[in-house]
Amino acid sequence: MTFGELFAGIGGFSLGLERAGMTCKWQVEIDPYATAVLQKHWPDVPKHDDVRTFPPTHTHTQDFSVDLICGGFPCQDISYAGKGAGLAGARSGLWHEFARVIGEIRPRYVLVENVAALLTRGMGDVLGTLASLGYDAEWHVIPASAVGAPHRRERVWIVGNARCESIGGSIATCAVERGKAAAPASPVDTGDAGCGGTCARLSNVAYAKGVKCRSRLCQDDSQQDGHQFGDGCCDVPDTNSAGRQQQRRPQPIRAEQPAIECSGWWESEPDVGRVAHGIPFRVDRLRCLGNAVVPQVVEVIGRAILAAEARMTA
Repeated sequence: MTFGELFAGIGGFSLGLERAGMTCKWQVEIDPYATAVLQKHWPDVPKHDDVRTFPPTHTHTQDFSVDLICGGFPCQDISYAGKGAGLAGARSGLWHEFARVIGEIRPRYVLVENVAALLTRGMGDVLGTLASLGYDAEWHVIPASAVGAPHRRERVWIVGNARCESIGGSIATCAVERGKAAAPASPVDTGDAGCGGTCARLSNVAYAKGVKCRSRLCQDDSQQDGHQFGDGCCDVPDTNSAGRQQQRRPQPIRAEQPAIECSGWWESEPDVGRVAHGIPFRVDRLRCLGNAVVPQVVEVIGRAILAAEARMTA
């Protein structure tokens, strides 16, 4: 399965999906330092510097055809640390370019990432746009601690799957085309009853016990955090939790890499200086790491998508 990465940064999506068994066909990134990192690790992958001019008009759209388009569009206008302009903001508004590229290339799958604040600052618009383009979508908030990292870093992950009838029957693996009964379109299992199919659990993933849906459709006032963590062996540090009890870490999801051992975890996340004179590219490195996705989470999602493909073609 091939994929293209928008808002590539330092290649977190590419690394995770390649670990899952997919092949990167192109990357789009505007930041010079991040692009240099991509060039070092993916020297043979074509790159474009601006999502607003991708795909290039002098080439045929089919030249960029992929099975999956992924990306984490800018979060500055969505994050609670920002002013809350949402998708109307200049940065987070680049979601509309993301959607335009999806509409032009028409991949079978779409994988979108952003901060959890998207749930209350534009999630309906994102899902509505995907639906208008012909994609069924499900989502879940997965923290970095679910794959063994010693911090929370909660992010919302959206998986969209093209409906055969809305894409004109172009999906080669569609069970309808082979004369079989139509297989479920989504690569994720439906969540608990009462969620209206919007509460997603990734298929073949042993996710943390008791995790609640983060969708506002499923929450009441007593479930503002949305999580009921299982029996974790360690506390998860949080820079915003000074003076409060630390959050419990969920059991790690199944992945190729073993979970990080609990011994030696920080009691609180250490302070990291954002500016340091005399250290080459320190600020660039910290900024790119702060913007990056966790590749292990991407790998788990990628494996779930490949498993869904295998079920549909079996």
